[in-house]
Amino acid sequence: MNLGHESQASDSPLALDAQSLSHNYGQQPALRDLNLQVSTGEIFALLGPNGSGKTTLFRLISTLATVQRGELLVFGQSVKTNRAAVRSALGVVFQSPSLDPKLTVTENIDCQAALYGLSGASLQTRKQEVIEQLGLQDRLRTPTEQLSGGLKRRVELAKVILHRPRLLLMDEPSTGLDPASRLDLWHALKELQEQSSVTVLMTTHLLEEADKADRIAILHQGSTVAVGPPTELRKSLGGQLLSIQTSDQPGVQAWLAERGLVA
Repeated sequence: MNLGHESQASDSPLALDAQSLSHNYGQQPALRDLNLQVSTGEIFALLGPNGSGKTTLFRLISTLATVQRGELLVFGQSVKTNRAAVRSALGVVFQSPSLDPKLTVTENIDCQAALYGLSGASLQTRKQEVIEQLGLQDRLRTPTEQLSGGLKRRVELAKVILHRPRLLLMDEPSTGLDPASRLDLWHALKELQEQSSVTVLMTTHLLEEADKADRIAILHQGSTVAVGPPTELRKSLGGQLLSIQTSDQPGVQAWLAERGLVA
């Protein structure tokens, strides 16, 4: 079995192209005429608070929800009409861990291989590649429940890139990680980008995490309010000052800290 890029998706320069995308839950709009393009090979962050539309867009791209209005293309293939080709191009890291804590690192990776029907000598070669790529050589026989948060995320990455996806979707990837583990995760993502030219699209509500991406889309009430590299967005928004008056300063500070809006 060929373990190269098995996707039937085209060689479109856009990894993702959302055109006039709208989605409702009953009468409640989650996405409102959203337009968004993600170039092949970049690390792109969707930044916004809860209810901004990040999770809905994530579910649409990963084919867990059906596109209601508009068009959504992954490497030129429509999510509405060619789900099989889209799914073959995807690797998905959900917010909730998908590792079996009682299994070792290599056993978790083997389970993923079985799900994709991968086997034989080509699998062993590919398995060795991802293990070395993510620095897991010394942890193969370690039960994943004994790993640090950063190493667990590396094992998650090893699983999802085993079939060589072209687009890696990550939903709030640093949830529950300490600062050192977050930094370790970003080192792994940058290495993947450089070595495999994989496109990464992640959701986050943390400013410091989005700041490490190549580009950011800030979402609010289902629409993009700003898109661009972090440095450009800081320049365009840096001169704005928000003043908050409150009788509950500790409560407001805690609310802002939970959303990554203050250090």
